[in-house]
Amino acid sequence: MKFKRIIVVVADSLGVGNDVRAEEFGDKNSNTWGHISESRKLNMPNFNAMGVGEITQIANMKSNHVKGYACRLNALSNAKDTMAGHWEMVGIFTKHPFPTFTETGFPKELIDKLEKATGRKIIGNRAASGTEILKELGEQEIKNGSLIVYTSGDSVLQICGHEKYMGLETLYKYSEMAREICNSNVKWKVGRIIARPYDGETPETFARTSNRHDYTVFPTQKTILNNLSENNFDVISVGKINDIFSGYGVTEKYHSINNSDGMKITTDLLKKDFKGLLFTNLVDFDSKYGHRRNVEGYAKAIEIFDKEIAILMNAMNEDDLLIVTADHGNDPTFPGSDHTRENIPMLSYSKKMTKSGIMPVGGSYADIGDTIADNFNVKKSDIGTSFLDKLL
Repeated sequence: MKFKRIIVVVADSLGVGNDVRAEEFGDKNSNTWGHISESRKLNMPNFNAMGVGEITQIANMKSNHVKGYACRLNALSNAKDTMAGHWEMVGIFTKHPFPTFTETGFPKELIDKLEKATGRKIIGNRAASGTEILKELGEQEIKNGSLIVYTSGDSVLQICGHEKYMGLETLYKYSEMAREICNSNVKWKVGRIIARPYDGETPETFARTSNRHDYTVFPTQKTILNNLSENNFDVISVGKINDIFSGYGVTEKYHSINNSDGMKITTDLLKKDFKGLLFTNLVDFDSKYGHRRNVEGYAKAIEIFDKEIAILMNAMNEDDLLIVTADHGNDPTFPGSDHTRENIPMLSYSKKMTKSGIMPVGGSYADIGDTIADNFNVKKSDIGTSFLDKLL
């Protein structure tokens, strides 16, 4: 065991382009991190030092790779969503993408079942921006006791509920009902049901709160998380990691309200004496900036992340390993508002490392999980290749 603790921080959607199947997914030439850097110079000395400029084209910056080892990883799964990306990272190959209802909305039979279960009339039922549909339908939902349901380019069914007038527990109950209904028919089995609570009193003040909850499809098999926890290693999740895996293999979970909160929780957890994996997801990159095509907001979020990653690195012990990665792309300069099929970065750092370098492009996101499994001497997946021996 080279490292006592491995910290994996997933910058949700911060892809680095060049995926071999990008054209097949309609995403040729997408590059989230690279294209954001073209909008203006990014102030990110720590990620520059970790080698991001050597694994993708970063504009307006001369590479100064002096810390750790870096590479790009290709996606293997036949999807480009959050679940497929995270699942692949720890050993699950998604052969068939989860269904989407972007063009059609949800089938009448599904909506009828949800109306019967909740006793509320469904409104919306189309692909929409979460913020825009609240402005349009939030007052109607509150006044008439109806239920806003919508989707996006992802395999999701999203349900809105006002925290004051509907209540969180009622919204969560309705989301559980929707999960059960969608599970009852393979054609409806979306990857995630997302409870989207909001507050405010007028369309201008309606805003989603941090009490979102995802109800995901249960993992199709055991993962590296299970292999760790079943061998008495800690698997600590921060952010929506626990939701993505339905808690399967997770030993301890922490909710976060935004990127900075997630990074603070992650850094604070390094004060804890544990042995195993600390697995964090930072969702704001995707939900607040990628899907909304907010290039400047995304750029600022990267710069804040760069400062916070330095704080985390300083808090690490000698026998800790940090891996910064992503789960897909969401290029805010690209047409539409969907994820983009891209390579993900693998930026690694440990105080043990005496050298830095670039490794060959990996064949699967699962290389990360297999490296973790290799370090703790537990069973690896069938779809990844460990790069542990290249890190020191």
